[in-house]
Amino acid sequence: MDYGHPLQLGTFITPSAAHPDRVVALAQASEDAGFDMVTFQDHPYQPAFLDTWTLLSFVAAETERVLLSPNVLNLPLRPAPVTARAAASLDLLSGGRFELGIGAGGFWDAIAAMGGRRLTAGESIDALREGIGLIRELWDAEARGGVRGGEHYAVAGAKRGPAPAHRIPIHVGAYKPRMLRLTGEVGDGWLPSLPYMQPGDLAAGNARIDAAAEAVGRDPREIRRLLNIRGDEPVDELVRLALEDGVSTFIVMADDERTIRGFAEGTGAALRDVVAAARAESGVQAPGRSSAALAARRDGIGYDALPASLRGRAVEPGDFAYASVRSSAMRGGSPGLVLRPRSVAEVVDAVGFARAHPGVPLGIRSGGHGVSGRSTNDGGIVLDVGALDAIEVVDEGQRIVRLGPGATWVDVAAALAPRGWAISSGDYGGVGVGGLATAGGVGLLGRAHGLTIDSVVGAEVVLADGSVVRTSETERPELLWAIRGAGANVGVVTSFDVRAAEVGTIGHAQLAFEVEDVAAFVEGFGRTMEATPRDTTLFVVLGRSGREGVAMAQVYGVVDSDDPDTIVARLNPFAALAPLVGQRVTLATYDEVMTAGDRQPAVGEPMFRSGLVRSIDAAFARRAAALVDSGSAPWFQIRAMGGATEDVAPDATAFAHREARFSITAIGRSAKFDALWHALEEVMDGLYLSFDQRTDPSLLERAFPPATLARLRAIKAEVDPTGLFRDNFFVGVEAQAASDAA
Repeated sequence: MDYGHPLQLGTFITPSAAHPDRVVALAQASEDAGFDMVTFQDHPYQPAFLDTWTLLSFVAAETERVLLSPNVLNLPLRPAPVTARAAASLDLLSGGRFELGIGAGGFWDAIAAMGGRRLTAGESIDALREGIGLIRELWDAEARGGVRGGEHYAVAGAKRGPAPAHRIPIHVGAYKPRMLRLTGEVGDGWLPSLPYMQPGDLAAGNARIDAAAEAVGRDPREIRRLLNIRGDEPVDELVRLALEDGVSTFIVMADDERTIRGFAEGTGAALRDVVAAARAESGVQAPGRSSAALAARRDGIGYDALPASLRGRAVEPGDFAYASVRSSAMRGGSPGLVLRPRSVAEVVDAVGFARAHPGVPLGIRSGGHGVSGRSTNDGGIVLDVGALDAIEVVDEGQRIVRLGPGATWVDVAAALAPRGWAISSGDYGGVGVGGLATAGGVGLLGRAHGLTIDSVVGAEVVLADGSVVRTSETERPELLWAIRGAGANVGVVTSFDVRAAEVGTIGHAQLAFEVEDVAAFVEGFGRTMEATPRDTTLFVVLGRSGREGVAMAQVYGVVDSDDPDTIVARLNPFAALAPLVGQRVTLATYDEVMTAGDRQPAVGEPMFRSGLVRSIDAAFARRAAALVDSGSAPWFQIRAMGGATEDVAPDATAFAHREARFSITAIGRSAKFDALWHALEEVMDGLYLSFDQRTDPSLLERAFPPATLARLRAIKAEVDPTGLFRDNFFVGVEAQAASDAA
């Protein structure tokens, strides 16, 4: 039978140590001729051969497209745990081009001569099964706990990883019944050689593999059938092997370029054409997801109804790529489906798919930093616009830049630096444009140039009904008003038009203090910051290591000036706040500041809390000190606002707290932390959405003053009456009812 896998052609090249340059040249010729794969036999005991792993690595560096694989790896001399590391490394270095052909052994005298353990046939098969399991476990870098072996591998808690670049298939070289059963039970492919087989062996082997697969709940079509051939077989014979015996990868054993190119241009090309035509006529399709992947699907999601435009890049829980997309940088998650559109049209399709699942959680993700946790979920849909990352200057004179929501601010800063432009954008370049430009954007240029949203002059948005609209100060201005501060409630922004500021060389300051009196330091920092000209924006992070530990303060930020005397004058009052134990002040461009590193701590799954204050007084300072001194908050941050952020009228954007001169963020994970934060919150004046993970509807009243919230709800009723976008501080009528009940 035809199992439907895409037809592939490969070469099987002898790794001759006598002609190493020729071996590499043949691999390059294979790629140039259009082959899909290059393979090498593995006989580590053979002094006439190059070492296969070394050769594969070298060829990976000398080629660009072809898949690479041992044909097949001699596992008795390549211990499984080391093989796992080597395979993952080569896959990462080659950009996901490695496949693992593997065998149980053979040539036991030669293996023993190299120090390998002599095994019986049964022992070698058991060792292979155990080895394959270990390899896959070690590749599973996301799983918890160490990896342990069994009878043949004395592995005792080996650490997992690195994860390979893609799900590396394991193809088993097998002929005898037990090996064929093993292939059906745990293999991804069967890799025999035609010259070693008798008529009927392929059909019999397929039957054993299929039966073994079905016995363990696998679909036999999951297992690719590969075959080493001489290359001189008639086209008709190869067509029969493909359509009747299910072979989809034909690997030509050839050691000269003429044979390689001749097969590709002649028999290989004809084979591709005939098989494609026969499949088109018969309707044979490629095998679908594996049984394990299907079992990992989540209830309530119509996977089979996914639009064709999204299928190639959609990620399900059973997919290899799931580990890299399930969580944000700061929050763990387990969504049922991650959609990754590459165009506005595909975003429309994704929104339509989400609209067909009204009871399923929906998260929107741009850069993936995700402090609040709302860009992922449990069992729902995540619409990841990370691929929409274009950066384009659309009006040089007005300094208008069009930004895709998936672009990161470090890339934006780098693109604008040659023009001497910058956009105020938080304090870490790895954050995505979309999250910051729809929530606020309290950044290191804030006091000089305002919030990120203050520079947004237009946007393109996909609304809940799938319509694509543009908004600006003159075109649907109410929608632009809502985007600037509550954008996640009104649609999926597919591009932002942002006015950049002229920013040249600036002072970049990093100061470290040892703090004995936290309250005095906090109050002093606030007082000094408010008295400092608006060209200076500084943030401070405080923390204490344990109850008896010394509190440390890290002050960092920028002075928007290239004059060293001005920079020093601005920083001197801060340097006098406490004993200075470290300092670094440099002249830099804004893109260099954005590459300085992520200042968010790696603290697992903590509580994030956020607040805004008009001014830092003694009452606030005392309560902040109580939180820091408790040791329950390893991260307590004060971000300076004021200056240009106060120039914007409170009703000009959905971010209305223009009187706030400081944004506060704290991170902890205990009841004590929560209680101390609540005490501090009593003397705060508002809430910044992006840095708070709580979902209590009553928090809306802290985030939005009454008039702002009423205006938002009116816009929400117009553009999203069914509440499709409800999983990021939902402002609809249901939220209002819940808040009233509270």
